[in-house]
Amino acid sequence: MSFRKVVRQSKFRHVFGQPVKTEQCYDDIRVSRVTWDSTFCAVNPAFVAIIVEASGGGAFLVLPLHKTGRIDKSYPTVCGHTGPVLDIDWCPHNDHVIASGSEDCTIMVWQIPENGLTQPLTEPAVVLEGHSKRVGIVTWHPTARNVLLSAGCDNAVLIWNVGTAEELYRLDGLHPDLIYSVSWSRDGARFCTACKDKSVRIIDPRRGTVVAEKERAHEGARPMRAIFLADGKIFTTGFSRMSERQLALWDPENLEEPMGLQELDSSNGALLPFYDPDTNVVYVCGKGDSSIRYFEITEEPPYIHFLNTFTSKEPQRGMGWMPKRGLDVSKCEIARFYKLHERKCEPIIMTVPRKSDLFQDDLYPDTAGPEAAMEAEEWVAGQTAGPVLVSLRQAYVPSKQRDLKVSRRNVLNEGRPAAAPPTATAAPPAAAAAAPTRLSAPPALGTATAGSTVRWGWGSDPGWARGRGGRAGPVGRAGGQGQWAGTVGRAMAGAGLGVGRASGQGYGR
Repeated sequence: MSFRKVVRQSKFRHVFGQPVKTEQCYDDIRVSRVTWDSTFCAVNPAFVAIIVEASGGGAFLVLPLHKTGRIDKSYPTVCGHTGPVLDIDWCPHNDHVIASGSEDCTIMVWQIPENGLTQPLTEPAVVLEGHSKRVGIVTWHPTARNVLLSAGCDNAVLIWNVGTAEELYRLDGLHPDLIYSVSWSRDGARFCTACKDKSVRIIDPRRGTVVAEKERAHEGARPMRAIFLADGKIFTTGFSRMSERQLALWDPENLEEPMGLQELDSSNGALLPFYDPDTNVVYVCGKGDSSIRYFEITEEPPYIHFLNTFTSKEPQRGMGWMPKRGLDVSKCEIARFYKLHERKCEPIIMTVPRKSDLFQDDLYPDTAGPEAAMEAEEWVAGQTAGPVLVSLRQAYVPSKQRDLKVSRRNVLNEGRPAAAPPTATAAPPAAAAAAPTRLSAPPALGTATAGSTVRWGWGSDPGWARGRGGRAGPVGRAGGQGQWAGTVGRAMAGAGLGVGRASGQGYGR
C-alpha cells in the first residue's frame, strides 16, 4: 500500500525570524516620507544606508553596522543631491561605493571612508547626467565591474560605465509608461522590467531589444515588481483585477500562462520581493505590512511553496537586505532584514534551527563574492560570466567548547561509611541474639567465615547487610524483601566487602 506524503519535506520549513534587542537597533532616524515604492534602505557587510528626511535637498545616512543605539541628529549624512533621494544601491564589488538616484534627475556615485562619515559628504566621486526626469531606480551589474543601470520617469533605461562616467547604452522607446522595477539576471546578460502598462519585459541591453514580453502579467492597476531567479525564471508580485495581491512564476520560454500563481490578501501595499539564489527562497515584504512571508521555489508543482510568516507589531516603511556573505553562519542565519519604522531601523534575523555546532554545508553553498568576474569593457565586448563564488566556511566561528575536567576519586568509597578496622577476636555468640527476632537467616549460597553475623533487611530497612569480625562471606543471598528494587546491595563485614542479592521482590541497597 502506498501512502501519499501529506507534508512536503523542506529544510527551510522551520525557518523563524527574530528581531534583535532594542540596544542593537538604530534609533531616532527620520526615515524618508517620499511617496515612492523604493526599499529606502541598502545594506552590505560593512554599512547600512537609509534614505532620510532632509530640508533643502536629498540625503541619506551611512552607518557602520556596529554603530547601533540612538543616532544623534547632527550625525553627518551624504547630502549632495538638490532633490529628494529615491533609490540607493551598494556596489557588489566594493563595500565602500554606493550609488543614489534622485528627483534632481541625476545619479551620483559616492566613495564612503573606511570607518564611515565624520563630516557631511557633499562631493560625489562621479555624477551621471542623462535623464530628463527624476531617477527612481539604480542597480549595479552583478558580475561586471563599474557597470550601473538607471531607470527614470522619462521611461528610459540607461547603462553607465562608472569608471569613465560615460553612457554605454540608452534604451529609449522600449517602455511606453513608468518603469516600476528592474532586475538583472544572475550572469548579467539580460534584465527584466515591470512597467505601468502591466507588462513584464525581458531585455538584452547590448542589443537594445526586447527578447520576450508578457502583457497583463497582473491585471491590477497598482505597482508590480519582477525579479530574475537563478535558473532564468521570473518571479513577479502584483495585484489582481479585484485588487488582491498576487505572486506568480513565469518561464521565459513560454509566457502565455504562469507556472504558478498564488493570491495572498487584499492589502494595498506594494510587495517587495527579495531573492536568495543560494537557497531558492523568496521573501516578500509589503509596504505598510507588519509581516514578512517567505516561499521556496522548486522544480515540482505548484513550484511556489509557502514556508512561513514572520509577524511583528509595527508596519514597515522600507526594508534592507543583507548579502549572504554578511551573515553569521555560526548561528545558521540564512537571511537578515533591516526593517525601517517611522523613527528607527530594526534588524530581523532569519535562522534555521540546527542542533549541530558544525558548519552547515547544505545551508551555505558557495555564494557570490565581492570579486568582479569581468571588467566593463569586456562586458560591452559581448562577454558573459556568472558571479565569482566564494565559500562561507572561512566565516564560520566554532562555538567555545568547555575543557574536559577529570575528577580522580575512588567510586567504591563514595557514599558509604568508613569500614571498621579488622579485629583479631571473633564476636561472641551473644551477638547473634542481638539481631531482631523478626528477621530470619536466608539459605546461604557460599560459606562464611566463623564468627560473622549478617543482618538482612526487610522492606522498611535500609537494605544494608553488615557483619562483624573476620571477612565477608563470598556471596550471600537474602530471602527477604529489598527496599530498592533493581539495585544490588552491599554487605560489609568488618573491613571486608561482600555482595548481597535479594531473591524476594527486589534487591537490597
